[in-house]
Amino acid sequence: MRVVEFGVLGAVAAWSGTGEPIALKGPRHRAVLARLLVARRRVVPVPRLVEDLWGGDPPADAVGTVRTFVAGLRRALEPERPRRAPSRLLVTEGPGYALRTEPAHVDAWRFEHSVAASADLPPAQAAPRLTEALELWRGPAYADFAEEPWARAERSRLAELRLTTVERRAEAQLALGAAADAVVDLDAHVAEHPWREDAWRLLALALYRSGRQADALSVLRRARRLLREQLGVEPGPRLNRTEQDILRHAGHLDPGPSDTAAQVWAEASASYESMVPLGARTRLESTAVLMRDLAVTGGGGLEAARRHRAAAVAAAEQLGDPELTARVIGVYDVPAVWTRSDDPDQADRLVGAAERTLRLLPPGAHESARARLLATVAVESRGTLPGGTRARQAAHQAVASARRLNDANLLVFALNGLFMQTFERAGLAGRRDRTGAEITEVAAQHGLFTHEVLGYLIRLQARCATADFTAADRHAAAADALAERHDLPLVAVFTTWYRALRTAATQPPHLGEAAYREAAKSLAGAGMPGLEHGLLPLALLCLRLHHGLPVTADPHTDWGPYEPWVRPLLLLTEGRDQDAARLLADVPSPPGDLLYEALWSLLARAAIQVGDRPQMRRAQEALAPARGELAGAASGLLTAGPVADHLDALAAAFTVHAS
Repeated sequence: MRVVEFGVLGAVAAWSGTGEPIALKGPRHRAVLARLLVARRRVVPVPRLVEDLWGGDPPADAVGTVRTFVAGLRRALEPERPRRAPSRLLVTEGPGYALRTEPAHVDAWRFEHSVAASADLPPAQAAPRLTEALELWRGPAYADFAEEPWARAERSRLAELRLTTVERRAEAQLALGAAADAVVDLDAHVAEHPWREDAWRLLALALYRSGRQADALSVLRRARRLLREQLGVEPGPRLNRTEQDILRHAGHLDPGPSDTAAQVWAEASASYESMVPLGARTRLESTAVLMRDLAVTGGGGLEAARRHRAAAVAAAEQLGDPELTARVIGVYDVPAVWTRSDDPDQADRLVGAAERTLRLLPPGAHESARARLLATVAVESRGTLPGGTRARQAAHQAVASARRLNDANLLVFALNGLFMQTFERAGLAGRRDRTGAEITEVAAQHGLFTHEVLGYLIRLQARCATADFTAADRHAAAADALAERHDLPLVAVFTTWYRALRTAATQPPHLGEAAYREAAKSLAGAGMPGLEHGLLPLALLCLRLHHGLPVTADPHTDWGPYEPWVRPLLLLTEGRDQDAARLLADVPSPPGDLLYEALWSLLARAAIQVGDRPQMRRAQEALAPARGELAGAASGLLTAGPVADHLDALAAAFTVHAS
């Protein structure tokens, strides 16, 4: 099922997964869609839709007309849906209709999630997260239905949340010493919403901390006048207290000892801003370095780092200086442990830029820069089909250069690329364990703590593959300790999922399911769509397969990138054996990544059920080198049980079919 994104923070709109606008026909079609989005996945009865669309004077054929609108919407949203096949997005249920889209696919719901997730974050992480949330707004919520009674409450609620978010971001900026930035946002904010006393208070404080005491007092006087003239009320105690504090220069208005780091950052960045020319190449290199550090903060930081890194690389290429481009690309040696890219299109562009830069660098020089470009090719080419040689060759060349140069920083980066290219076949957990051990050792010797964590996580995955949970526990504990010491929040995502995997592999299935569902909560706001998308349903499916339970799934489940290898089994559960057989005959091989053995196990079980001997043979050949491993456990996240069980089932099926 293709992904459809919905927008209500502005005019109601829909886009395909590639960002192309989806034509929604006339205003009534859009109204039906908007009404279903307001319902937030709940069923809206047809009589309610009729009343909301036409009020007290509906046409005689209103019910039929609503059905026509719904049919039109279904064609627009799911153009590839076979004729008469039930819709999986705009569903008929009971007395009406519901739009069963995922929360991540509606901008308003993403906005709410980001705002809620930032509540407990420190200012340095909350500020960019709130900024990204506010950037989702294209205009007033449900802008084209401003007069509709059914949209009024939702519009008001979202508008209030947006205003609160602007103020929360300003508080975070003030905590970080970025008072001047807060002034710009708050000045426009109070002009549009003069009744918000807290906004006036924050603006005055931001002006005071920017060294503009007179302006701060002037703002407070203006607030008092507007409140009296427009609302007929006196300023509240907080606003009055702020004015008194400014007049007597209260100590708490200035950053205290706890804000020292923020103040240093603000002053240093201001100096950099004023001293380094706007178009300087130095700025591009500094941006790349900053994005490398930002990426390990998790959530919005990781997403912003990816976005700004790509922009920096593109800008460097435009300058036509391959040495600069090599530095901008190569400095981003952020540890990568998951083998499915968060943004495949961007990864392809980065690989292309690295390859072009390698060709443009003068021959026989810049070995370190070349090695970093080669390591980038290896890391960003993760999850490719087994048998690909270019990225694997690049990884080995980068490692050889790093050893020759005796460069520890370069070596751990190159070894990360080598890890990403150790999936040319199943059963290579032992080789990855050795790579992880070397990364850990080198990183620990040279104080490279982010790569030391990477080494522990790689070893955790490798030991999971062989069901050595005692060793995996040690590696998880070591990774957690480093993460706590160095404030690396993303590490907990992997160690939490590891412990869920261990429960699923060693305890009854109901405990495994509960552990997986709890672990899935750690993915919210982690900024890793390549990991998050479809992972929980895949883990639960593999759990059932492991324990020999019937395969069941909600028909509305979003399987993300795993859909092609899951779908044959799901069709079989629906009794659609012929459809499953046709699909199975054409399904591509799973990508070479940490879930290679798990996905082959799913295909093996489906092939057995339909008696597809060629596919059974392919599965047998693919899985045979991993006979001693747990299928999927090399991911450190989930397992479909011992590979040996799947191989034995294939062998038995061959015997049955032969007889």
